[in-house]
Amino acid sequence: MTIAATSPYRVDATGYYGPFGGAYVPEMLYPNVEELRDNYLRIIQEPEFQREFTQLLTDYVGRPTPLFLARRLSAHYGTTIYLKREDLCHTGAHKVNNTIGQILVAKRLGKKRIVAETGAGQHGVATATVCALMGLECIVYMGEIDIERQKPNVDRMRMLGAKVVPATSGSKTLKDATNEAMRHWISNPTDTHYIIGSVVGPHPYPDMVARFQSVISAETISQLLHQTGRGTPDFMLACVGGGSNAAGAFYHYLDEPSVRLVAAEAAGKGVNTGHSAATTALGKPGILHGASTILMQTADGQVTEPYSISAGLDYPGIGPQHAHLFATGRAEFLSITDKQALDAGFQLSRLEGIIPALETAHALACLPLIGAKPDEVVVVCLSGRGDKDLATYTKHLEEYA
Repeated sequence: MTIAATSPYRVDATGYYGPFGGAYVPEMLYPNVEELRDNYLRIIQEPEFQREFTQLLTDYVGRPTPLFLARRLSAHYGTTIYLKREDLCHTGAHKVNNTIGQILVAKRLGKKRIVAETGAGQHGVATATVCALMGLECIVYMGEIDIERQKPNVDRMRMLGAKVVPATSGSKTLKDATNEAMRHWISNPTDTHYIIGSVVGPHPYPDMVARFQSVISAETISQLLHQTGRGTPDFMLACVGGGSNAAGAFYHYLDEPSVRLVAAEAAGKGVNTGHSAATTALGKPGILHGASTILMQTADGQVTEPYSISAGLDYPGIGPQHAHLFATGRAEFLSITDKQALDAGFQLSRLEGIIPALETAHALACLPLIGAKPDEVVVVCLSGRGDKDLATYTKHLEEYA
């Protein structure tokens, strides 16, 4: 399957996906973004870069990740369900695909220090991991609340040598960690590279991150072809906060209209309860973290504080490409509550022996909602494993006894 040379769903030459995207950054940050924009495509297309990137994905990350036929889950829903096992990547999630790629770019740009933001901690761990691998200083900003609820990942980052800095403003979650990381980058423009963990931020980040994560759909095509004789599923499901695992899972299917792309957002305690992160249900166009996108905001344009049981989906916006996919109708966005996600997480654990991350559980919760037929094929991007969420799951064990 080839990627269309020109596609209405991919970034254009000016850094936009339809009306969304761009680079809305302070003047002091413009040289950093411009340096990256002017060089990222040239760097990642170099044969030596591709050789090193592919080798690390194979020998260090453990790719290709399996495409697993979930027989008991399939029988339960009366359809055929495959799980793309990104939870089996080194560090426990898809995030490392991107951090490997970005740190190789950073080294070629001569950077000596890495700064990152993290919500669930998986991107922070993946960043700390590659910094240890490459011998670069690592500073990770994380919301104070997320530090408390994701302690195992905080400990992993520190063990890997990273400095974890709490974000104590606002909701003390992912949005605020991103704000602090950007401030740090502004103050250290020449020797620091900011590894954004999702398909958010100013151009070229959304496109660059999606390219590194596109390995997910590239592998899915060949694996599905081998197992079923067809490279295209009827449905591709993934969770969306910023949306990097979804961007990778959707990447090679964007111009295949037969594939229904389904994105799961966090409805928290309910879309209209005031405790939600259901961006497409509640948001409107605006500027967030350097890009035009859809985000939750008040009538006067102040960002609304998001809420989700899953730290990785606790974000008030989505990436600009996802905003475009929503606006054009190319992808369906479903709002999944905490309760629905917990139900799905416990269900997968007990039917297939796989404990998913709470973020991934939101994608699994779409299975009873999509109406897949017996002769159809569903692929779920199993973006991360649930080790980091055991404390939260444990609080609900009695409900599922």
